[in-house]
Amino acid sequence: MKPVAIFRFSPSEGPAYFADWLDRNAVDWRLIAVDEAADVPVDPLAYSGIAMMGGPMSVTDPLPWIGPLSGLLRNAVAQRVPVIGHCLGGQLLAQALGARVRRTATPEIGWVDVEASDVESGRDWFGGRRRFTVFQWHYEIFDLPAGATRVLTNAFNPDQAYVVDGIHLGLQCHVEMTPGLVEAWCDNAAGEIASPAPPALQSRGEIMRDMSGRIGALQAVADDVYARWSQALRH
Repeated sequence: MKPVAIFRFSPSEGPAYFADWLDRNAVDWRLIAVDEAADVPVDPLAYSGIAMMGGPMSVTDPLPWIGPLSGLLRNAVAQRVPVIGHCLGGQLLAQALGARVRRTATPEIGWVDVEASDVESGRDWFGGRRRFTVFQWHYEIFDLPAGATRVLTNAFNPDQAYVVDGIHLGLQCHVEMTPGLVEAWCDNAAGEIASPAPPALQSRGEIMRDMSGRIGALQAVADDVYARWSQALRH
């Protein structure tokens, strides 16, 4: 099988548990470190799938790699090379497919509940779960691309995840978290959580509470998400 291309946009937001899952399931992958000026590939068929991680930038920033990446994503969708985007990655996929990305009135930082949009979505993508807790850290949100199906929602930002053509998944949340990654983000962005506004904007103490239990539950969700997404990987 060809490798999965993993796009990293910030050194602090690597593939984390996603890479762990790929390694555990013997799926080869290649890191494309955009934060280190790596070139964006042109041909999506060089990869079995395309994954994008998070990042502190906006998809509306005048960054030189956004145009080439948008072209790659559109070609991947057209050629059925499965794409998965975490947070910024989900926003990048949405924008590439013509949807609007904008500031939200309710930023989400910390452990926040989401719901599967319907029974079928919960069964197909989230192991039959209808309501569960994910990790969030975002100030912008995406609209749904044309033809996309919403699969996750909540009261703060209704469009939490979407699926395109049954194989491409854009997530607003982070299911790739590890304890070390959560702690590093809290350290690196302490000012952003200095004035919490529960429940959508949490303090460091609340974010770090019951880390083992919360990460274990999140990674169980991630296992089901990644297993479903990987079914469409090209050989």
